[in-house]
Amino acid sequence: MVEWLKLVDKARSRSIWMLMYCTGCGAMELPPAMTSRFDMERFGIMPMATPRQADVILVTGYVTKKTLKRIIYAYEQMPAPKWVVSHGSCPINGGVYWDSHATVNRLDLFLPVDLYVAGCMPRAEANMKMFTELMDMIAKGEARGWEEYVKNRDYYKENQRKLFGYDLVFTDGRSAL
Repeated sequence: MVEWLKLVDKARSRSIWMLMYCTGCGAMELPPAMTSRFDMERFGIMPMATPRQADVILVTGYVTKKTLKRIIYAYEQMPAPKWVVSHGSCPINGGVYWDSHATVNRLDLFLPVDLYVAGCMPRAEANMKMFTELMDMIAKGEARGWEEYVKNRDYYKENQRKLFGYDLVFTDGRSAL
């Protein structure tokens, strides 16, 4: 059974469908990774239009309280297994907006981040390294943030409640966390 799971993880690592949640300057260095010079598609990495088709949510640029709600909604719609990449300084520590009342300084308090890519903004070379590192983590079974999210649901929900002052709910009444 373990060998079967290793094979599945290896196959998953070679077909990554990515939802890019880009705010502000966060998206500037991503297009070069998609062009012919770096060509992320040769690794099996494709951008997706909807969260229901995505495996990875790539959060780039600053995260405000308002955008965090949308990121959580998108993450909740993604099928498991799913992974989160915190891209750039802003989702890691608030970046240049760290002292704004509207900025969320640590994405990892609200979603389990599997991989961090530091920099303001990370260059295309760093993006390609991030993609290959994420692929290796998935193949080895090391990227398990989605399981952490299920196990520590109360922790994430409490952090959300502290920030928003209420529970996020979908329009059908289900809790977002």
